[in-house]
Amino acid sequence: MAEAVKQARPEFRNIGIAQIARYRLPWAGKVSILHRVSGALMFLLLPFVLYLFEQSITSELSFAKFSALLSGGFVKLVLLALIWGYLHHFCAGIRFLLLDVHVGVSKPASAKSAIGVLVVSLLLTLIFGLKLFGLF
Repeated sequence: MAEAVKQARPEFRNIGIAQIARYRLPWAGKVSILHRVSGALMFLLLPFVLYLFEQSITSELSFAKFSALLSGGFVKLVLLALIWGYLHHFCAGIRFLLLDVHVGVSKPASAKSAIGVLVVSLLLTLIFGLKLFGLF
């Protein structure tokens, strides 16, 4: 009786650190990761937002202090990051709600909606950033 021919079994390994840079994540995956990052950013900067809110409504003197604080370039960049975080989280959240009701779950539709989320959130961030830096 002939022995069964042994076929080579495929070998699966975990992705190493060197392979992460070469791994091409689909657009939907990038949006998902950025959705988590923007949520974490908003959560971690919540004390800063509450401090700014408290400074803006306490008194006229604290509002003047608030205005002086917001005139700094670094604070404006932090606020711009918060603006991006909120807008991206909002747009991606709407996308995920639509996916939950099975709208656009095919691979091409999912890629288009992911690119749409990135474009819309970045355009809105640009508009709010121009307003924040006083260009209009």
